[in-house]
Amino acid sequence: MPDLVSYEAARDWLYSLKNRGSKYGIDRMERFAEVLGHPQRRFPCIHVAGTNGKGSTCAMLERIFRDQGFRAGLSTSPHLVRQGERIQVNRRILEESQILDYVRELLPFAARVALEDSELHPSFFEFMTAMAFLHFAREEVDVAVVEVGLGGRLDATNVLVPEVSVITSIALDHCEILGDSLAAIAREKGGIIKPGVPVVVGLLEPEALEAIREICEERGCELVCVADRFGKDLSRYPETNLYGSYQRINAAIALAVVEGVQGRFGLDREKAEKSLQAVAWPGRWEERQLRHRKVVFDVSHNAEGARWLDESLADLVKRSGGARPDVVMGVMGGYRASALVPVAAKWANSLCFVRPEQDRACSFEELRSFVPADFAGEVSDAKLADLFPRKGECSLDFEAGRPLVVSGSIYLIGEIWDRFYEESPLGQGALQDF
Repeated sequence: MPDLVSYEAARDWLYSLKNRGSKYGIDRMERFAEVLGHPQRRFPCIHVAGTNGKGSTCAMLERIFRDQGFRAGLSTSPHLVRQGERIQVNRRILEESQILDYVRELLPFAARVALEDSELHPSFFEFMTAMAFLHFAREEVDVAVVEVGLGGRLDATNVLVPEVSVITSIALDHCEILGDSLAAIAREKGGIIKPGVPVVVGLLEPEALEAIREICEERGCELVCVADRFGKDLSRYPETNLYGSYQRINAAIALAVVEGVQGRFGLDREKAEKSLQAVAWPGRWEERQLRHRKVVFDVSHNAEGARWLDESLADLVKRSGGARPDVVMGVMGGYRASALVPVAAKWANSLCFVRPEQDRACSFEELRSFVPADFAGEVSDAKLADLFPRKGECSLDFEAGRPLVVSGSIYLIGEIWDRFYEESPLGQGALQDF
């Protein structure tokens, strides 16, 4: 076993697990949880899957529980800047020293599993999932809100048996793993549905909703659709301080969950609605102020997100008196870029493409290929280190009145924030899952 003398050593060892090659499935996590004594059974939880919106919905639910006096765990992925963001209790992130201690503790158990079958050695994400379950159990949380990593059926978090299973949205993404139709992806995400456990879903397309409905009928689960509770007019959905009409869908999902766990937790609906006005979930159309111009950080990262990015950019231009933003964009994968780049070009004064330090990041050439031929603005490439050279500085902070929008991959936003808000880059952005 490795001699982990520091957090940095543990970080690098965890990162090396990605080089083993990942075998998508739940067998490893089931065995890992077993040898650990099933810590995930020691607290009630809400399990949240979905193509988009699951992180925001988790943040809303955590805030609702915490504001009503419950000790709340929150497990999400990926992180923006610090690895410990993935595991929080009452929104206090796991410290680097705690991560080191947990990795040291988990190593012998991982080695034991690997002795049985080398293919069963836990992955990075499985280490983090086990760490979250152990931490929540030891912190004696009253409830944990747990976000699915990828899909649902075979995700490491699917060893949970929750109070409520949630599916926020279903769209075409990660098709090479989850399937190339809405029904196929719905069945994968619907794999989190447990017999007899209530299910809450967002505004799903008919094909996806039918697949979820079939699973619920097979497993004897009550299905709650926000469209049945709130209708389809988003202006009538609950309000939240998170920007965008899509966040109102997530807020509706959160309130439907509140109703679903009323018998277990006795949550106050009116207080829950107030909590929705105080949610913190960074990087989701988050507007900040540079010295001379407004900057917006947004993690719209796939085709479904492109729909909401279009709406958000249109509103930004309107609020800016017609001034079109300069857009900085970096994307993971051509199928995502093909949806996002044309939307950005529709509203942008200029486009500047960057590459996050991730293997799947689109090349400059690929990103340029999706710029519409009639786009009249400047198109350029840049390095993040040149755009954000040091803490508190941005080389694009020179034109007052015209907004700056940084959009695309969550990894992009994280790498920028690491440079812009930390005294020196932490380098924890490499610790990502997909």
